[in-house]
Formats: sequence, structure tokens, C-alpha cells
Amino acid sequence: MVHAMQRGSFLLLLFILEGLASADQVDDLARQLRSADDYKVRLSAALNLGRVGNKDDSARRRAVPALIDALRDRDKTVRGVAASSLGKLAASLDSGLRSRAVAELDRVRKNDSNSFVRAQADKAYASVASSSGGVVASGRRKVYIEVGPMTDGTRRASPQVVGVMRSTVETTINRKAPSYATRWPSGRSPSKSDLSTAGTKAAFYVDGTLTTLETKRSGSIAEVSCNVSMVIASFPEKSMFGFLKGGAAVQTGASDRAIDEAKADCVGAVMEDLVARQVVPTIQGRVP
Repeated sequence: MVHAMQRGSFLLLLFILEGLASADQVDDLARQLRSADDYKVRLSAALNLGRVGNKDDSARRRAVPALIDALRDRDKTVRGVAASSLGKLAASLDSGLRSRAVAELDRVRKNDSNSFVRAQADKAYASVASSSGGVVASGRRKVYIEVGPMTDGTRRASPQVVGVMRSTVETTINRKAPSYATRWPSGRSPSKSDLSTAGTKAAFYVDGTLTTLETKRSGSIAEVSCNVSMVIASFPEKSMFGFLKGGAAVQTGASDRAIDEAKADCVGAVMEDLVARQVVPTIQGRVP
């Protein structure tokens, strides 16, 4: 009986809070989600931010970073609702923000301590990933690309940035070459025998390393610069035939939060450019 009453109260709370959505309060809701002491206020903000999908791109771009941050909220209900809201918004965003959302949702669905949160993150991840070009592989596809774990050679980036590296590679490959598979149906790396049995005619390996990540502050402005190197190899032999480099710089505010977001944006932009302009065309030129 106690559990039933608690569940009923929770559903009633969601219903009441969901009716409070406001059309022009995205910045206020983002602030509440990040800093309010009362979990009910944060929950309300997470719910309402998930309802800006029918508004302009600016509203979505302001809502998504706060929802990504809320995936680390101390309250499990807030984390779960933030994941659900991300699933409604992130698929319509540009690749940089979308890649950050995919990376964080992937982390949460695999590692969060609460089953409700993991389930919500898993649903949102599937929605965002499929809408951004599809990262779920089919063994029937004729070209397979094994995406490596990515490496932070600087030891200055957060785990989120490394996640952005990997998710950006996957989503960009699937956008530029939708017939290529980036994940094997079994969830593990395929063997040479697996590739042959599935009729795969070519397989490749792609990995990347963050080589520099620097921040320069000047008053209220900061500049984040990054450099990335990538390798392309045969798979499963991993005989390298391509080595690529790229870099970028992003100007942002001088707060720690703004700088962290700029680091992810910088790395994501470089990875996307390298994959779209060099990795995919190089692989396409080698497919029989």
C-alpha cells in the first residue's frame, strides 16, 4: 500500500507539473534545473524543458545543455525525466549538441545506479541515435567500420569529451554513408569469420586521439583550442593506411561550465570535419 501511494503521488506530481509549461522561460528553467535546492522544482524544469520541441532552434539549444547536466542530478527522478526530455529534443539539433547528448545518454543507460533512469536513458538514446542517422548496425550491410574507443592524449578532458569523440564518429559515418554499419548486431566486435558469414565485403577500423586541449582566458572571454589525430586501418588486422590531423578553436564565456561545453564542441567539430571530409571518402575509395 505504501508503494502504491508513493507511485500515485509521483504520477499526480508529474501531471500537475507538466501543465505548468511556459512559452518564454527557457533560460529560467535551465537555471532552475541546474541550481534549485528543491528536487520538485528541478523536476518541473526538466519536464517543461522537454516541451520546447515545437519552438525555435534557439530554445532547444538553450534547453539541451541543462538537460545534459541534469543527467548527473543527485535525484534519480530528475535524472530520468531529463533523459526522457533529451529524447524529445536532441534529435533535431546540430551535430555538436546531438553528439554530446548521445554520449551522455550512452553513459547513463549503461552505468546509472537506478533502473528507472537507465530505462529512460536507453529509450532516449535509441531515439536520438536513430534520428541522427542510425548507429545500430545490421550484419546485412556490406561495409563494416569498427569505431575505436578514442583516447585523451592530453589527460585534460572529461570523460564526456571522449564520449563525444566516439559518438561524433559514429553519427557522422551514418549520416555520410548510411549503408555502412558501425555496430555489429551481437554488440561485440566481429571476427573475420563473422564478417565472412554476414557477407561483408569490406571492413575498416577508425580511431582518434585528442592531442592538444588548451584554454586561454581574457576577462569575460575564453578561447578553447583543440587538435585531434585519427587513423584508418583495415579490420580486423588493423593494418593502418591513413593518418589524419585536424584542429579548431572556439570562443566562449570564461565560466567553468561554458569552457567545459566549448571543449566538447571544439573536439566534436574537428571529429565531424575529419570524418566527413576525409575518413568516409577514403574508405569509399577502397570499397570494392
